[in-house]
Amino acid sequence: MGQAFSLPFKLFQTTTDFYGGFFHYFCGRGRHSPYMLGANSTFPYLKPNKTDDEETGLFKQNARIHLYTLASAFYLYKKPHYRKPSYKEDLVDNLCNVAIPGTGLPLSLFVRSKVTALGFVLTASPVCGLVASLHLWVRTGFKSSISKEYATRLLAPNDWFTYWRLNCRVAGMHALLNDHPIGYDMENKWTFLKEGNDRGVPISPYLESPGIVVKHKNEEGGLGIYFYKNATDGGDWIIQERIENSAWVSSLLPSPAPLSTFRVITQSRASIDIHKEAKVEDITALSCVFRAGRKNAATDHDSILFDVDVNTGLIRGGTTNAHWYKLGLHNTLPGRCNWRSFHGEHSTHPDVEGLDVSGKSVPDIKGILKLVEESHMKLCADVPFVGWDVVLSADEKVPVCLLEVNLSCNFFRGTFDLKTYLDFIDDSLVKLQDLRLQADVSKKVFKPKSM
Repeated sequence: MGQAFSLPFKLFQTTTDFYGGFFHYFCGRGRHSPYMLGANSTFPYLKPNKTDDEETGLFKQNARIHLYTLASAFYLYKKPHYRKPSYKEDLVDNLCNVAIPGTGLPLSLFVRSKVTALGFVLTASPVCGLVASLHLWVRTGFKSSISKEYATRLLAPNDWFTYWRLNCRVAGMHALLNDHPIGYDMENKWTFLKEGNDRGVPISPYLESPGIVVKHKNEEGGLGIYFYKNATDGGDWIIQERIENSAWVSSLLPSPAPLSTFRVITQSRASIDIHKEAKVEDITALSCVFRAGRKNAATDHDSILFDVDVNTGLIRGGTTNAHWYKLGLHNTLPGRCNWRSFHGEHSTHPDVEGLDVSGKSVPDIKGILKLVEESHMKLCADVPFVGWDVVLSADEKVPVCLLEVNLSCNFFRGTFDLKTYLDFIDDSLVKLQDLRLQADVSKKVFKPKSM
């Protein structure tokens, strides 16, 4: 009875912390002063103290980072982005096929103007946080703590979507305030392949023919014929032979299945001060996920996401984030769209009865992690995060190769050392806020990157 009585007060306190913390960084003291850590922080909410246990300390650190970067998205909104004319345009493009589960509405609808985006953040955040807390409470047979889950959802969210957007905001700020370091050019798939080939990185092979012609086998009269000019000859198309999964990867998949990659995330401390010489020790592999493609799927974007232990290579339980991509109002109907998924829901591949995936070990996981760490240093040490699509292929000439890089990257539900991740972001934000304040004083005009 006492807990039920105190619940509204706890929810109110959490909501107050959210609004106070957001506006502290949006237009308050936190916007115009250095980003300080620990007891020196200007952040007046959830201040760390010596009596905090590890979980509480990480929660407070996560909350400060989340609210700072969330508020900073509005600073970035109309400013140039490293792959688009503005952060807004990149945001709209990235959210056009993503919806809060059960709503069916693409999130891009709410970020097309700064006013609607701000209104959405200030209203949808607490509403969705409360609904998610009540939903979990019901799902767990009324055992979970509504107030604790609400505080997590609102102040220090730990879902894949929030970490993805956090990485995007850090990358957006870093590129802008450091005048678009050259490493961001690797987002271009052709630049990545060309530079990777030149610097000894095992990229996916490409053909060097000036172009190809593709014809439909039954069309006549000049119909069904297509010409593609190769990027090697100044064209827009990268022409490659199809890469096949290795025998070991294929043994974990249905038939037919798409090329199924391992998403590895690395972070670079060399990106904090881009003028210092980078060392491979600056790069850390945070997470690894096996994207086990679904039967008949064209790519592994349709997959079960199996977490991989980066220390041992052991494949853990699988899950999915497909419910975040359910668009259309019909997905608001009961049973049409799951509201959440849980880690470890899958130990087998759902498309093949009895096909165990969890419990298997990725061959030479240490070698894979060393490869991506070295590649991060060689290609883009001046970029904070890189998401690598690693292929274990059937080609004996390139048994392991890298498809591409993603610099506003997604963990794909992979687990990682939260302390290592948050400490790196904290240290990065100290430097970025300093550059931001210098830009304020000089009234710097940010120039779009030439595309």
